[in-house]
Amino acid sequence: MADDWDTVTKIGSKTKGGASQRETVVRGKGALNAAQRSGNIVTTEKKYTGANATDKGTEGQRLTKVDRSDDIVAPQKLDTKIADAIKNRRAQEGFKLTQAQLAQKVNAQANDIKLLESGSAIKNQALLNKVARVLKISPRTGEPLADKKANDKK
Repeated sequence: MADDWDTVTKIGSKTKGGASQRETVVRGKGALNAAQRSGNIVTTEKKYTGANATDKGTEGQRLTKVDRSDDIVAPQKLDTKIADAIKNRRAQEGFKLTQAQLAQKVNAQANDIKLLESGSAIKNQALLNKVARVLKISPRTGEPLADKKANDKK
């Protein structure tokens, strides 16, 4: 139970005389063990974000939508504007990297870089951040970042 903050355990048993199920949220290892010994139904669910999470991303909301949807929800794809920016920046004079060389610099597969540049890759923010750092572009907009040394001289 090292990840107590990331999970919620619900314990439920059928009440007498009805088909409804009573659920109890448990936040301690002792209570969880007692529930398991008593033979109650025990389930553990992963939380998407904590109540005091500093990152206010929308990934948890998207996953909730996926869970509640009966239809197939397509995963988020990389924006073609960013894909084109990666392709163009890699081919510029100051960088001149092949896909394999860029993949080696960001510790990824060459096929991942190929999918990023084609725009058909599923959005992987960690890989996108690494590529953006090497190519000195913004991971959100794809625009080239200003050189810090040039700004310091002004």
